[in-house]
Amino acid sequence: MLQHLARKRHWRHFALPPILYFNTALLFASSVTLEFARRRMAAFAGGQGAKRSLPLTWLYGTLALGLLFIAGQYVAWQQLKAEGLYLATNPSSSFFYLFTAAHALHVLGGLAGLALVIWRFSKRVPTLRLSTLDTVSYYWHFMDVLWVYLLLLLWMRL
Repeated sequence: MLQHLARKRHWRHFALPPILYFNTALLFASSVTLEFARRRMAAFAGGQGAKRSLPLTWLYGTLALGLLFIAGQYVAWQQLKAEGLYLATNPSSSFFYLFTAAHALHVLGGLAGLALVIWRFSKRVPTLRLSTLDTVSYYWHFMDVLWVYLLLLLWMRL
């Protein structure tokens, strides 16, 4: 019994679920689509003949990629559970679950911001300020950079 408890307290290295690398590509792609949306939105606001539907298409693409990222995180957790690695299995699995869940929650916050931007721009008379989209974009890009940092940290420690 004591050996079992001692093993639970030690850091146990494990391979990261491969889907995390796919999730990283999803986040990078979502930043690209968000930048396309920002530029199209600026052209629309500046009256440069841009169609209103084009920025919305890019924003919906960003939203979809963000949701796929969240689904991918869930798949990663399921893969770890299938290997017998749970939140309380050992410190390294706890570290993994804590940081990936915290990041997923922050991404959900970014998705809420995107949904607000889409809603305001979708109205018959748009009430969106470009500064709102800029703020959401900065937050979203920060989440990308933070994810790369977390992934590197998890890769080096686990």
